[in-house]
Amino acid sequence: MALVVRDASAADAARIVEFQLAMARETEGIELDPATLARGVDAVFSDSGLGRYFVAASDGVVIGSLMITYEWSDWRNGMVWWIQSVYVTPEARGSGVYRRLYEAIQSLVRDSVGIRGIRLYVDTRNSSAQKVYERLGMDGGHYRVFEWMKE
Repeated sequence: MALVVRDASAADAARIVEFQLAMARETEGIELDPATLARGVDAVFSDSGLGRYFVAASDGVVIGSLMITYEWSDWRNGMVWWIQSVYVTPEARGSGVYRRLYEAIQSLVRDSVGIRGIRLYVDTRNSSAQKVYERLGMDGGHYRVFEWMKE
């Protein structure tokens, strides 16, 4: 499979929305509101300060995506990139699509002076994703993420 990893463009927005609807359903049993999600994806394309999408395409068909968001670290005097919204189509899983996306992000971080590292969070029940992240050298670490979300 000839895989190309690239910055996503607004033309990829509908596919990213499709992926995120599927991911929420698969990993957390949640049905997201498609209109709200579409506005959220479009917001990232309209304001690069919110994040940045990357896609993996095979023969011109997008089969995986992820989003990067930014966190300032005073401890490291630089940005930490958070990987979010990871999705690979079921038929492409296990073929290295996420690895290629991750390696592209890792390369950008290595080449940047102001970006200090990469983090992500994963649902504790998503053991298959955790195994992938561990194989790529990521450490589950000693942090645990807590959240509160307004309805």
